[in-house]
Amino acid sequence: MDEYQDNSLGSRVFQKIRDGILEGKYKEHEELRENTIGKELGVSRTPVREALRQLELEGLVTIIPNKGAYVTGISAKDIGDIYIMRSMLEGLCARWATENITEEQLDELEEIMMLSEFHMKREGGGSADQIAELDNRFHTILYAASNSRILGHLLMDFHKYVQAARKYSVVSEERARKSVREHRQILRAIQDKDKDLAEQLANEHILHVIQNLKRQGYEELAEGDR
Repeated sequence: MDEYQDNSLGSRVFQKIRDGILEGKYKEHEELRENTIGKELGVSRTPVREALRQLELEGLVTIIPNKGAYVTGISAKDIGDIYIMRSMLEGLCARWATENITEEQLDELEEIMMLSEFHMKREGGGSADQIAELDNRFHTILYAASNSRILGHLLMDFHKYVQAARKYSVVSEERARKSVREHRQILRAIQDKDKDLAEQLANEHILHVIQNLKRQGYEELAEGDR
């Protein structure tokens, strides 16, 4: 029982620090002090030390012997690789969602689309933050609808990485409008139970994001398909 509790505690500490890095609480090159983080989370140094070792394996932290642990951050190339992987996995997600989605999830997606379209019709294109939040919700529900815990977890992680690097993902009003239309097309294919089309449209949706980044000059982001 004690071993289970220790593992559970270590997992929570790992997730807290990881989320802190991805959400920007801990900045690139910042030192992650075991004592400070332990006090913040109300735990001893041991689970913090173990979490930092796991984060080093994940590439988010660099541990320098006799100096400390530092946030590695996420490079432009990392984000580019993630977009390429998402362009393949989002399609699989949409295919499985077409097969497994519930009526409640369909209603949620329809509500998100109506809100997105409403905000895009407002003068000035609506609130960028609101559009971004609705975009996040659309993908989150789609991940859950795939009925695959593993795929959903993987795609949510990718989504967090991309959110953490917003400086690389500038979205113009034109691209936002196209994104909303693409979401509508994906939803329509899912409603029609056309899993082939849903998969194709979801793949193309992410590829269009990559193309948009290329046009804005973020060439390094697209080098994952080298």
